[in-house]
Amino acid sequence: MTAPVGAGRAPRVAILGSRGIPARYGGYETLAEELAVRLVDRGWRVTVYCRSHFTPRHLERHLGVDLVVLPTVRSKYLDTPVHALLSCLHLTLRRPEVRADAALVLNSANALFVPLLSVAGVPVALHVDGIEKRRAKWGPPGRAVYALSERLACVVGDALVTDAEVIGRHYRERYGATSWSIAYGVDPRPPRPAAGESALARLGLAPRGYFLYVSRFEPENNPHRVVAAYREAGGDLPLVMVGGAPYASRFIASFQEGADPRVVFPGPVYGEGYRELLANALAYVHATEVGGTHPALVEAMGYGNCPLVNDAPENREVAGDAALWFRAAEPATLTALFDRVRRDPAEALERGRRAARRAAERYSWEAVVDRYEALFRYLA
Repeated sequence: MTAPVGAGRAPRVAILGSRGIPARYGGYETLAEELAVRLVDRGWRVTVYCRSHFTPRHLERHLGVDLVVLPTVRSKYLDTPVHALLSCLHLTLRRPEVRADAALVLNSANALFVPLLSVAGVPVALHVDGIEKRRAKWGPPGRAVYALSERLACVVGDALVTDAEVIGRHYRERYGATSWSIAYGVDPRPPRPAAGESALARLGLAPRGYFLYVSRFEPENNPHRVVAAYREAGGDLPLVMVGGAPYASRFIASFQEGADPRVVFPGPVYGEGYRELLANALAYVHATEVGGTHPALVEAMGYGNCPLVNDAPENREVAGDAALWFRAAEPATLTALFDRVRRDPAEALERGRRAARRAAERYSWEAVVDRYEALFRYLA
């Protein structure tokens, strides 16, 4: 494909607002890595801004992507905005010929800093994710900041990006703002054989012999309710709860301590170990209440897991008729699904195949990058 600007050199794009890459945290980090690496393969020069407590300071490149590692203040409320401010200042102070032809700023909380880039002449797309002000983890100050950021997102920058039609409709109906609807993707590559002990062996798991939950352990993702629902289910299939969360130790302890012995808490798992868990689960539990298209749900579907999904509009949009549905506020509805899958694994495997077909049709990473490339060409 031809370069959109700067004949004779690779077009440049900067990605700001995530913790950074290599991806070892959540959806924004996965998006940053998958998008950046694929854009590099297509001839773009990509810079990803990273936080120094997440990406090693000495790491300057990753899979062809340029990295800028900057410090921040490690606290629940200051981590993201301080790093976003420093990232925007760093980008604006670069020489014009190496600055960026376009920038993707992740997280609506960073809308306040977008004008810094605009003043410097960098066209900006702001990715707003879900309706962040509804997240239970934020107290009144955090919700107030996200409510303001939601409004600012509609007037700063040059393009608004939403990852689900439900979220795009919210911005359109509430603010009259149009957006580029670009979801997350999945590339269900088989895991490479482990050099040492495999993730399944380490955790004592059998292929298609366990339930899998993957998410940050935060109240709106309902890990506590999933554990409570499983306590009432029969059988001996393990429930593997993959995840963690900074600044949430008290909440996590509330459901880990004294949990059913069938529940396994391996902590966060990344890379090939994560792929191995996805590739071998019988069913995947998705209990989120807030957000748009959740990367973990898309990935689990791509790997052929039977999706057990909390009944929310954005989740319906993603999983459709492939999923079995429960209500997170009523754990008994999830308990019934645990028992249903355990008693009829053939149905679960068929739903997993249906989920894989749906993911392949709707959530290919190459199609996602096509959309972002079109967006950056539009901006530049």
